[in-house]
Amino acid sequence: MYPAELVAPMKNELVEIGFTQLETAAQVEEAMNNSQEGTAMIVVNSVCGCAAGAARPGIKLSLDNGKLPTKLYTVFAGVDTDAVAKAREYTIPYPPSSPSIAFFKDGKLVHFIERHMIEGNNAQSIAMHLKKVYDHFC
Repeated sequence: MYPAELVAPMKNELVEIGFTQLETAAQVEEAMNNSQEGTAMIVVNSVCGCAAGAARPGIKLSLDNGKLPTKLYTVFAGVDTDAVAKAREYTIPYPPSSPSIAFFKDGKLVHFIERHMIEGNNAQSIAMHLKKVYDHFC
């Protein structure tokens, strides 16, 4: 587990741009129950360099798009362990991955970006990828 004061700025990066931070398994379950219509995105955030250098900045850039997910959620790996475990139940058959980005339409997982797809990419390429996902599913 990481200290709360260490991860607070990293959590706030997504919260400040409109994401709802889910910190318990019950909150994840409620969010997914409320996402049975429309689109939802869950970001499994983390302290790693690829989250800081590509994932979070790319997500921020991606929100400058005509079509966007209806709901934006985030959980934080290494901190909110029950919430992350519950979120990962919704991304089966993909293995646990952080950071990662799950995209749902009408409650069904339709696209998943794993850590290995984030590592080695820059924020602009992550944003372009997400914008294509938004345009296709939103």
